[in-house]
Amino acid sequence: MGLIALTEKLRKPDREYTAFPFWFFNGDFTDEEIIRQLRDFRDKGIYGFVLHPRMGIPESIPYLSDAFMHYVKTAVETAHEEGMQVVLYDEGMYPSGSAHGMIAAADPALASIGLTLEDDWDENDHVGEERVVARLANGKFLVCRHNQGTIRGIHFGEDDGEPRAPLSADILNPKAVDLFLKFTHERYYEVLKEYFGSTIIGFFTDEPSILGRNGLGTAEKPFFPWTPGLEEEICSRGGKTEELEALFEGKENKTTAVYHQVITDREGWVYYGKLSSWCQAHGIALMGHPHQSDDIDVQQYFHIPGQDLALRWVAPEKGGLEGMDSVMGKCSSDAARLMGRRRNSNECFGACNRTADGVTIPWYFTGSDMKWYLDWLAVRGVNLFIPHAFYYSIEGARKEERPPDVGANSIWWNHYEQISGYMSRLSYMGTDGKNCADVAVLCDNRNLHWKEVKEFYEKQVEFNYLPLRCLEGCREEHGKLVCAGQAYSCVLGDEVHSLLPGGMPSVKRIRSAEEAGHRELWLKNACPSLRLTHFIKEGKECFFIVNEGETAVSEEAEIEAGNKADSCLAAYDLWKNECYGISVRQQEGRMAFHLELARRESLLLILSTREEYEQAGLRYRPGKEEIKIQNWKLVGENTDALQKEYEGSFYWEKEAIGKETIGKKDTDRVLRVSAEEMVEYYINGSFAGVTFWNPHEVKLTPWLKEGENHIRIVVTGNLANRYGNAEVYYGLL
Repeated sequence: MGLIALTEKLRKPDREYTAFPFWFFNGDFTDEEIIRQLRDFRDKGIYGFVLHPRMGIPESIPYLSDAFMHYVKTAVETAHEEGMQVVLYDEGMYPSGSAHGMIAAADPALASIGLTLEDDWDENDHVGEERVVARLANGKFLVCRHNQGTIRGIHFGEDDGEPRAPLSADILNPKAVDLFLKFTHERYYEVLKEYFGSTIIGFFTDEPSILGRNGLGTAEKPFFPWTPGLEEEICSRGGKTEELEALFEGKENKTTAVYHQVITDREGWVYYGKLSSWCQAHGIALMGHPHQSDDIDVQQYFHIPGQDLALRWVAPEKGGLEGMDSVMGKCSSDAARLMGRRRNSNECFGACNRTADGVTIPWYFTGSDMKWYLDWLAVRGVNLFIPHAFYYSIEGARKEERPPDVGANSIWWNHYEQISGYMSRLSYMGTDGKNCADVAVLCDNRNLHWKEVKEFYEKQVEFNYLPLRCLEGCREEHGKLVCAGQAYSCVLGDEVHSLLPGGMPSVKRIRSAEEAGHRELWLKNACPSLRLTHFIKEGKECFFIVNEGETAVSEEAEIEAGNKADSCLAAYDLWKNECYGISVRQQEGRMAFHLELARRESLLLILSTREEYEQAGLRYRPGKEEIKIQNWKLVGENTDALQKEYEGSFYWEKEAIGKETIGKKDTDRVLRVSAEEMVEYYINGSFAGVTFWNPHEVKLTPWLKEGENHIRIVVTGNLANRYGNAEVYYGLL
């Protein structure tokens, strides 16, 4: 595929690359309102959604009842009529696997079970599944019992810690999982089977938790996951149940290692495996995400591997490279790559509210935050975005349930096509390409070495995580480690050669990014805030570059271009949906150019031939000339809408004798303002654009007239003021 065809697909991606927001199905439903909202989604460029039952559904509409399924069917039928696709959510709230408490209600023995340590034990006092697993030499007892874990329910009064919170099920028990499939999946299929495999494309399972919520016990007396028959499985692998006491001491031994592996394996084949098989048999995908950000082994069961980015685990003010949660983007994308899956997803923005003075402020989520998170995910390989969330209703307490609404109840909804278009272009860009990473980072489940890879990100050296379980399928070829279609010249990891099949002596072992001897991007001066992914898309070599920092980057850069003297470089701004040429210099097999990225800016670079470049008619990006407004006048304020309106004017002439002209060729006239938060621009009565973060800059050239020009701007503030009882400043700064 040539440059023109690629850029045309980027300009208007197919509907399959749409975002799939969580649609919080949480209100007093009517068929008419369901239809209205879904058509509104469509009009804003959203052609899919995850139908997520959520707290706030009236108790007159019980979970999975005929009344409930009526409204679900209305939503699915509407999606079908509007050319949209649906992902069904497999639980009444979360975590998944308990059928809103119906499993434990049907058979109390199937409620979640934990292993705990007791000082004494009276056999006459035990009840139900409560029993001794091991009698210890110190007189204590390892005991398994129902841990009273719960999930969040869909009706008020069923939340964490509330009396009616549904009991969690034992998802390590095949009987419980079979009931889960019967109560949930078969129920949906019974009502909606004609839409499976077409309008309905997947089931979303959400962070299944073996112990449920609030089921971990206390620091003094914790619970560890358990299920009937586990001791036999541990012993069959060489473990001794009495050695499990080390779990409660924070120590490790041979048996604890066996225990952890048994739990991982059992969760895989009992829970994820059964769900995966059911989905495949019914023509849809298993989607969603596991409980932990570095759960990479269970991703093998997902047809669309996934993770979730919530609660500001990573954030612009923190940076994106610290902590276990910083691995989640690569966790899902590298797992998908190794399994040959086209897509991988992230449930993003969930309760990602900012803090002030150490206090989290509900609804304090900005357009700047959203852009940062999308780029953070995309440059790590995520290619299906699941925004958390669009709310059916924010009436009453619903608006306090894991805000913010990033859809119809946000400040940017009227301009959402820009956001939905950006997500679609990112998704298309990241799908069906071949990653060019030269470094494999050996890892184990729940141990993805976030500290060791920080410098790889900061020095623009691309890598892929390679789980140890995948090594059996690897081979050495021409001095490279080949696995699942990827070829790595370097491997990072302790005792690498002892772990690689046959040692693979020709494969280079490294201990740092510097030792790799290769970078995707060479910079005159170090820019640790730049992130990059290098890939082949539709036969074209591409580099997606993201500025994750808080300041602009202006730097001399080089990329490897072989000996292709006629190579040219096209740049695609996916946010503005603009393509232009970049001036380059060829030197010693590299292509040199000047890289400029503002705060929150990202850029896709595409290598092309001179012929393609000329056929596309690309021009260099015009220069910029700032139009100055001497005095802005505040002409109105609407505190209910969190809006301030300003007016200003300036004189413009196309030509001027004896002075510098503002109308010179190949120059964009731009207006810059400093404001919080969203700015809409109107020049001479015409809408001229919208911006979502500082630095606010809009191109005015198409709307200018000779002589006096009038400009009006509307600044809209953050909804934290309305719904979070905050006093966040908005307006010009």
